[in-house]
Amino acid sequence: MTHPDIPGIGGRDGFGWKPVTDWDAAYSNTGAIPGGMDYPARWVAQAAAFRASARMEADIAYGDTPRERLDLFLPEGRPKGLAIIVHGGFWLAFDKSVWSHLAAGPLARGWAVAMPSYTLAPEARISRITAEVGRAIACSAARVEGPIRLTGHSAGGHLVSRMVCEDGPLPEDVLARLERVISVSGLHDLRPLMNCEMNTGLKLDLAEATAESAALHRPVPGKQITAWVGGDELPEFLRQNDLLASVWTGLGAAVTCHHEPGRHHFDVIADLTDADAPLTRALLG
Repeated sequence: MTHPDIPGIGGRDGFGWKPVTDWDAAYSNTGAIPGGMDYPARWVAQAAAFRASARMEADIAYGDTPRERLDLFLPEGRPKGLAIIVHGGFWLAFDKSVWSHLAAGPLARGWAVAMPSYTLAPEARISRITAEVGRAIACSAARVEGPIRLTGHSAGGHLVSRMVCEDGPLPEDVLARLERVISVSGLHDLRPLMNCEMNTGLKLDLAEATAESAALHRPVPGKQITAWVGGDELPEFLRQNDLLASVWTGLGAAVTCHHEPGRHHFDVIADLTDADAPLTRALLG
């Protein structure tokens, strides 16, 4: 399936970018990663084990619909600030309960961690999901004082990038506290996804894909932004990562581009469980 308005783009061939001929394969991490089907069950088990001993406030409502809920994990003592982790799943899958263990690294460094769910496609369009995440961040910020650091993975990387677009949904007082954003394996230009079978659920048209693509917006001035991706990821995820860094650098933003060696799409986010891992240090400083 090829959308007539979107050019063929893909991985490097030594002289440029190879055209993509199979868009579904270009974004299929499960098919590209050995044992890819086993990761979701592993995440669920790790998250459940972590929640069993964590200090947390569960299922805090930030809106009226069933999935507008967040979990807030609290460190020992007064938090240094608030870290917010937004999950991925192509806006079609997962919820906060699958990723609880990712709070371990920031908690060990003394930060509170908020982890929201959001309404999934096809029940919600991506524009609605963006608005929900903005409300979740505002709700979390009202509960924890201090600086805010924001990260998200894959679709979550898209959503956290949208928070620092000039037309993003964050209230001014919350945006003023937001110091640093790390988009991990983020999707920053949504137009190619119209070529994928997943668009049956996403229901992206060209107008919404353009409006919800962070790389097609101007960034809020004065924020530290990192586009972080696994060095072993699929070419389209490498391109999507580097695209945001390239475009936003050209617009004057303080953007860092990082390829983490030896990491693929399913394990690149796992470093948040470790207080001393490069990703955790980059997020919290």
